[in-house]
Amino acid sequence: MIIEAEADLQGMKKVASVVGETLKRMREHAKVGMSTKELDDFGAEILQSYGAESAPIREYDFPGWTCISINDAAAHGVPSDKLILQEGDMVNIDVSAVLDGYFGDNGGSFILGEDLQGLSPLVEASREILQKAISKIKGGVRIGDLGAFIEKQAKRKGYTTLRNLTGHGIGKTLHEEPRYIYNYAEKEEKRRFRKGMVVAVETFISSGARIVREIEDGWTLKADDGSFVAQHEHTLLITDKAPEILTLNNGIFD
Repeated sequence: MIIEAEADLQGMKKVASVVGETLKRMREHAKVGMSTKELDDFGAEILQSYGAESAPIREYDFPGWTCISINDAAAHGVPSDKLILQEGDMVNIDVSAVLDGYFGDNGGSFILGEDLQGLSPLVEASREILQKAISKIKGGVRIGDLGAFIEKQAKRKGYTTLRNLTGHGIGKTLHEEPRYIYNYAEKEEKRRFRKGMVVAVETFISSGARIVREIEDGWTLKADDGSFVAQHEHTLLITDKAPEILTLNNGIFD
C-alpha cells in the first residue's frame, strides 16, 4: 500500500509492532523438547492478547497461527504436536497478522541451542544480507536492482537465493503490489520503490537449491536436494532516505 493518511501510518505501525513482539517472544520461548504446536499456541496467545488475527488463517485457511519451519523446510511449515524441537535445529518462525484492517509480516531463522549442523553461517548470511539490502532501499530505487544486490551478496558467501519465494507489498491485505520483490537479478523488472510504499522485504538464502516445492502436507516447502534455506524479513515504510523498519522490535538486528 501507499501511505496517504495518518490513520494508515498508525495502523501499519501498530500491527507491525505486534507481529514484531510476537516473533521476538516466540524466539525466546522456543526450547528443546517443545513441539512446534506448543510454540505456535504461545504465539497465538500473544496475538490474541492484542486483538490480532492470524493472517495465514484468515487469508489462506492455514492450519496454524504462524508458520514454523524446521531444518530443511524452507517456508510455510505447519505447526504440529509430532514435530519436536531438537538441539541444533535451524528454526524459522514467520509471523503475519491483521489488526484493525492492517497487515504486518516478519520472520527470522535461528539456531536452537548449540549449532550441531554448522548452519550458523547460513543464518548469519541471511540476517546480514537483509540488513545490507534494507540500507539500499529508498524511493526511486529499482526493485530489480535490489534483487540483483541480494543475489550477489549471497554468491559472495557461497550461497544461492530462491527464485520462487519473494518479498511483497503489504497493507490492507497480506500480499499487495509490488507482488514480487525478488531475491535475484531480474532484468525485466522495471518497477521502482516509491516513497510512502509499505513492503515486506525478505531474504531466502539457500545452501544450494534455487527452487522449493510443496511436500505431502500441501503447505511446507522444501528443496528436492535437501538444501537448507535461511530467511529473515522486515516490514518497511519506504522514504526518500533510509526505510523506516516498522518491525524493528522483533530482535533480528539486536
